[in-house]
Order: sequence, then C-alpha cells, then structure tokens
Amino acid sequence: MSSDEEEVEANCTNEEVFTKYKTASEIANKTLQGCILNCKVGKTALEICQFGDKVIKMQTDKVFKSKTMKKGIAFPTSVSVNNCVCHYSPLAAGKKVPVLKTGDMVKIDLGVQIDGYIAVVAHTIIVEQGDAPVVGPQADVLAAARVACEAAHKLIRPGGKSSTLTAAFKNIGEIYGVNACEGVLTHETKRFVIDGNKVCIQREQHDQKVDEFEFELGEAYAVDICLSTGDGKPKEMDSRTTIYKKVVDSQYRLKRKSSRAVLNEVNKLFPTLPFSLRNLSDVSTARAGVIECVKNELLQPYHVLYEKDGVHVAHFKFTVLLRSSGTVRMTGDAAAKALFKDMTVTCDKVHNDDLKKVLALSTKRKKRRKKRGKKKKKPAAAAAPAADAATPPPAPSA
Repeated sequence: MSSDEEEVEANCTNEEVFTKYKTASEIANKTLQGCILNCKVGKTALEICQFGDKVIKMQTDKVFKSKTMKKGIAFPTSVSVNNCVCHYSPLAAGKKVPVLKTGDMVKIDLGVQIDGYIAVVAHTIIVEQGDAPVVGPQADVLAAARVACEAAHKLIRPGGKSSTLTAAFKNIGEIYGVNACEGVLTHETKRFVIDGNKVCIQREQHDQKVDEFEFELGEAYAVDICLSTGDGKPKEMDSRTTIYKKVVDSQYRLKRKSSRAVLNEVNKLFPTLPFSLRNLSDVSTARAGVIECVKNELLQPYHVLYEKDGVHVAHFKFTVLLRSSGTVRMTGDAAAKALFKDMTVTCDKVHNDDLKKVLALSTKRKKRRKKRGKKKKKPAAAAAPAADAATPPPAPSA
C-alpha cells in the first residue's frame, strides 16, 4: 500500500474512521447535554466538571471493547462563569469555586476521543433564565456567536481560505458591536493531535498572525468561537491553572521526585492530549510536580483567562469534518438550536450583503456530473434511387 493510500484511509473520508468520529461526537453531545441539565442554581463549577469527566469515562468504556484501543477524555470538562472566558476546571471545593446563580452566563467546554479521533464541543447557557427575554449586551454577544457558528460551518469547505473565516468573524463583531477574543484559534485536528499545524485565528493583531491556508477534503477542525462585550483581551488572574498538555518531543532530566511521578503518569495516560490535574491519581503530588514540568517546557498550561467584571462572554466550539458529501458539523448543533429556540433574543440585526452571501452558502458539495462523450452518428444507409413515377414496374416473368 502506498503512503498516499494510507493517508486517505486515516482521514474522515474513510468510513471506519468516520464511525469513530461519530461515536466520539455522540458521547460529547450527550455529556454536554447532561452538563447543561446540571447547571442549576446552587450547583458549583466543580460538581459539573466532575460530572462531565465521569460521563465521558463511563460512555467511552461502553464502546469499542478492544483492550488496546485508547479512548476517553480529549479535553477535560471546564465550566467558566460570567467574565471567566475559559479553562476553569477546579480541583476541589473552596471559597473561590463559583456557585451558580440565576442569570449567570456559563461556558461548558469538553472533548472526547475514540482511538485518537477527537470530538470537541463548547456551549454557553444562561442559568435558569426562565421566560425572561435576553436583552442588551448579553443578547448581542449570544446572537453574534450564533451567526459566527453558522458562518464558520458555511466557509470551512475544500478550497476555502482561512483568511475568509477570520474576515467573517471581524465583520460579525462589527455588526453586533462585540469583540472577538484575542488568541482564539480554530485548529485542524488529527489522530491524537488536538492542535494541528493548520490554524485559523479569530482576531488578527499586528503581533498575532498566522499563515493563510486552504481547507482540504478529508480534514477535521475544532472550530473555536469566543466573543466578548468587553475589549476582547482576556488576562490571567488568581485562578490556579489545572489543565495541561504534554509537549511532544520535549525532554529534560527532572530533579524532583514529584515531578517525575507526574510526568510518568501523564506519559501513560495522556501522552498527547490535554488533561486536568483532577484526572491524575494523586492531586497533591500533581500540584507540586507540575511546576518543574512547566518551567522546563515539558507540559503546556491552559491558563484560566478573564475579562473585566461585568463583561459578557459567549464561547462555542464544535467539530466539523470535510467529507465528500459536504462539511458535516458533528458536535454542538442540537444544543445551540435548543438554546436559541427557548430563548427570546431581542437583538437580531439586519445583516449586510457580504454576511447574507456567506449564510446563503450550502454546506453540501455538488456532485460532479461525469462528462459524456458525444455519440457518434451512425452513417446513414445508402438510399435506393427513387423510381420514376411515370415508369411502370417491370412485369413479372412467366
């Protein structure tokens, strides 16, 4: 088998691979739905994070019984409340762990992998809003995020350019009067790789730029959309980082015993994908050992980021596959439709012509018709000379 054939078999155009993506996506969607139902007044962010990780493990244990197949968490459950933008995944209950209140804006983020094929999803809800309409800046940022998700689904197609997606996000932000958050990237994902080399930046700055590329058939992307009513420049505060990812091919001889213990467990359980210190066997050892690992660039931290107090942030993430039939959205679609069906968003605005054209695009690929060669005309049979009407036919012989 040639290397080209192997590459084709490894991507989502292969039905066996697609089945694994589909299974991971179904578990991600189911886990998200359970987390949404748990976002009730009085619940803590920690309880919802623990619930999400538990559901992922239980559900992945039920599928593909092969003992050698890796499956489980691809991104630990995080629950970021109000002006907290992302990556809040606490280790234990404490005074600073948010307790949900009516009207809180909650961002749920998680990921599932089956045999290394990754499905991620993030979703934003408002806690027990009831029948009260969503109005003002909160409605603006939710409506903008909804349109941005739709535009991304339409624009990620074979032959499409990443810069077109960045421009669309900028346009949508201007229409709704919100800002895209800095540093947010849509990544190509591959088997056991959650952040591939192809990246599309949500908000381009003079010091934050990426190379333009074309989307291609067979690729998978984790589409990440994070919009804010503030300046879109989230920063670290006093929340402890708990989510990390092993830096592949990075080596260093660790000095502390706790650091070596953490790295050994990470190499065994999460050799390439993100994890929470909560997912390791000894949290206290992990908290101590992770410091040296990060300092020597063996682990990459996912910092907890915040906007200013009073700022509203909407975060949505979903997995798309570029299949021969079209761009298929695998995660988050049902939850998003339910959110906006049950919510009266009062700020829908007239879209400009450029955005209307984007939203009018089809996500399905047109089948190319095979060119049929022109049929060659059969040569006409030689016509018999016409008999002279005035000349009678010869009489039959006796």
